[in-house]
Amino acid sequence: MKRHLYCYMTLAVMTAAVISCSGPAKPGAGLYIYNPEADGDPQADTLLTVASFLELRPDGTYTQDFGHFDYGNWNFTGTRLYLTNQRKKTYVYYVESLTKTEMELILANKKDGHFNVHLMPSSRPEKDPFSTYNNQWRIPATHKESDAEIRKRLFNHCQFWEAFFSWVDNKNESVVDVGAFPTPLKVYGNGFGLKHYDDLPAAWRSYFFDEEDCHKADTLIKHTFRRNKINWPQTDDDFKKLISGFRQLQGFLQ
Repeated sequence: MKRHLYCYMTLAVMTAAVISCSGPAKPGAGLYIYNPEADGDPQADTLLTVASFLELRPDGTYTQDFGHFDYGNWNFTGTRLYLTNQRKKTYVYYVESLTKTEMELILANKKDGHFNVHLMPSSRPEKDPFSTYNNQWRIPATHKESDAEIRKRLFNHCQFWEAFFSWVDNKNESVVDVGAFPTPLKVYGNGFGLKHYDDLPAAWRSYFFDEEDCHKADTLIKHTFRRNKINWPQTDDDFKKLISGFRQLQGFLQ
């Protein structure tokens, strides 16, 4: 059956409880993606977008992007969710409700956020689009980066997209708007292209040490597109096309 990717899709609602081969998962473990439609009031957190996510792994580790990317360890105590990030800073969120379909958090600024529950990706970091492995590109540079470092950042960004669409394809999942992710790419229903430099999201620009490095990345990815041609597979499955395209783009960037 032909399947198409749409920028706006109906969310597939799944259970938050994750059962692994080794036994029951840690209570509360799950993948939560922000649902702005549930926050149609002034109390909604303005830093959250439809691409905001919180992944609480069964092993007690987490990744999160609520305006910036964090990772570390998590724990529930009563109705409090504790997230201790890579800088040893702990954030405490009040869990107002947690069901099989939704989690509502009261965030640090006392505003609330509603998150829909999604199927957990693979336990293998390289197959999980929300893992630290596939999100090194989100970690802001702390120094001027070499061409090789910028190329590696772009390569990892393509790894993220391959893992993301593999997750969507394998789990029959969907998100609200793939265009909300910080990326230099325009993702269409059956392919992708490049954004103009002036249209690059502020979040994407913030990952680079300075404007010069951001320009270098833009030049590098444009040259990669001009010098190479993607061989789109002959299939009616649009997800398979995108997965193949991002896999080929990684090869071009190596």
